[in-house]
Amino acid sequence: MMGHQATRRELFVMISLDEYVPEDHLLRAVDRYLDLSEFRLCLADSYSHTGRPSIDPELLARMLIIGYCYGIRSERRLCEEVGMNLAYRWFCRLGLRDKVPDHSSFSKNRHGRFRDHDAFRQLFDSVLRRCMAEGLVQGEGFATDASMIKADVQRQRSRSGDTDIDWGDPAQASRPVREYLAALEQANPVSPPKRISLTDPSATWTAAAGPAIFAYSTNYLIDLKVGVIVDVEASAVTKTAEVEATKTMINRVEEKYAMKPRRLVGDTNYGVAAMLGWLVDEKGIAPHVPVWDKSEHHDGTFSRTDFTFDAANNRYVCPAGKYLKPAQRSQQKNPFRYRASLYDCQVCQLKPRCCPNMIIRKIDRSPHEPARDVARAIGKTPAYRESRRERKKVEMLFAHLKRILKLRQLRLRGPSGAHDEFLLAATVQNLRRMAKNLIPTRRNENLVMS
Repeated sequence: MMGHQATRRELFVMISLDEYVPEDHLLRAVDRYLDLSEFRLCLADSYSHTGRPSIDPELLARMLIIGYCYGIRSERRLCEEVGMNLAYRWFCRLGLRDKVPDHSSFSKNRHGRFRDHDAFRQLFDSVLRRCMAEGLVQGEGFATDASMIKADVQRQRSRSGDTDIDWGDPAQASRPVREYLAALEQANPVSPPKRISLTDPSATWTAAAGPAIFAYSTNYLIDLKVGVIVDVEASAVTKTAEVEATKTMINRVEEKYAMKPRRLVGDTNYGVAAMLGWLVDEKGIAPHVPVWDKSEHHDGTFSRTDFTFDAANNRYVCPAGKYLKPAQRSQQKNPFRYRASLYDCQVCQLKPRCCPNMIIRKIDRSPHEPARDVARAIGKTPAYRESRRERKKVEMLFAHLKRILKLRQLRLRGPSGAHDEFLLAATVQNLRRMAKNLIPTRRNENLVMS
């Protein structure tokens, strides 16, 4: 017999939100490892001791974590979802009758007290310390990489980089423009970019991933044990900026947590001579990085690797047994250029294979060549092959960032906006990493004990 649902209107209903949130829900696991007490203390100075109570900053932080955890990019939609979803209300400590904050509160707090106190950096650090306390960070090996995130600008609102742009009164300009003008005053003169956005001048015009767009780079430094993010930094979409961001992150982690890895894993972008010299000579870190080297020849002529460097006598030995020494006349222009003797090259039978289009053979040696040799030697070891496999963990984090958290395009503008968004996304990824790696283990332990 077909059933019929009878609608009964109950005047009073006693329910508990805790009963409607499953035990294996993601937010339960995240809530177990989330401690916002330090977040409140960080913002205490920005609130008055008198007057009407404001919205709890912990509530705003929990709502933002939900938004980044489930890829809810719109703050207006986030407020609607928190109002309707029982699990979201439970995580935010809201009852059924409690009012959800208005979406405008996020903008005022994000661009105001949250940014003035760098609250999201403090939140990221507190979650990272919890990861370290749970044993998810080993500190033996780090991996680094960068990924491009599209800026919240339109291509039509841009000008050529060599055009004189009148930004008007800086006091009346938008926040991204003020940040750009302040950075120009502090930075050394650089070549103008190809194009500059009038909406977000700090965004980089790049065609690295297809049609040219304005974008920022998010730089990750991760621990290789389980892939916990130990630091994150926003930068321009250039190789130089990304390398400098990695240096900043390594120094910051060492300063904050007294933790320095024995090896750093990265792609060819981090294999430039200056970076390798900094890792080996200054930091004592083994570079598990491919060397950026354009000295190899593929036309049948001798490459630089065919020449042996005699460090004791500061000279190169060619395949014919002759010497390439530093040229006295070129010492001021290029002190690391080595030249063969004209008399040796002219009568050498190997000249067609050595320098067929030059009178003599010349070799430029980088001042960081010993560090490059260290990286080349590491590249031939089984440990290097294992590091190349482990580097996929940082690539997986970027895929998770764009596909699951849906951070393909920024909503906030300017370097500070990119800084806040990247920090929040990395914080959520670390929280999810703890939930994934610790909750199943403890469940198994409880099953064994019972």
